[in-house]
Amino acid sequence: MTENIWPVVELRQYTLRPGARDVLIELFDRELVETQEAVGMRIVAQFRDEDDPDRFVWMRAFPDMATRGAALTAFYVEGTAWRTHAPAARATMVDTTDALLLQPASATSGFVVSGTRPGVHATDLPESRVLATIYYLDTPKEEFAEFFDASVRPVLAATGAPPTACYLTDPTPNTFAPLPIRDENVFVWFALFDNAERRTAHLDQLAATEAWHTEVQPELAKRLSGPPEQLRLAPTARSMLR
Repeated sequence: MTENIWPVVELRQYTLRPGARDVLIELFDRELVETQEAVGMRIVAQFRDEDDPDRFVWMRAFPDMATRGAALTAFYVEGTAWRTHAPAARATMVDTTDALLLQPASATSGFVVSGTRPGVHATDLPESRVLATIYYLDTPKEEFAEFFDASVRPVLAATGAPPTACYLTDPTPNTFAPLPIRDENVFVWFALFDNAERRTAHLDQLAATEAWHTEVQPELAKRLSGPPEQLRLAPTARSMLR
């Protein structure tokens, strides 16, 4: 179970070589889940980006920044699992530097992922889908979080996408220099849907909501430094978040 005892979250987006995504996912889900968790991390989710066949998106969590540094050192520097499988993993990758370090926007906005992760040989893909939206902020993050709760969240909920979790940039200095972290100030919200059709219905309903276009979006745009980034994600067979 991942609750707010794991408040430090990495959102990682990897650009892969054409046709290599399933190769990496098979390797990752077989060899790089339990081995990371054994040294102090929690693998929250693994996804296929449904809008980019060469993009793998995943999230891992830590109880605090000190544990993050120690766990990443134990895995990438001292551990045998990464040393063994890094050549095969790296052979699938073009870029792995798109990484955001996040913290819950409030005491109750972090992921709660319950249940048992499917076994290492699982192949059945869940029907559930995730929508992740990244806002690049041009306003203080605490102020934006208040605006989101007051003005954005109600419209999302009314159109079938109550946010499952909301995160802000964690400003703590990176505790593992070999893995760079992007320095943008962001707000990220996630919504979970039973299937792709439910997610599409939300997006269609939101697009047809007049208040979203005439009231919420103009105020939202004033607080952003650029257009939002929207990720339509499909969980892998072993993703805890599903």
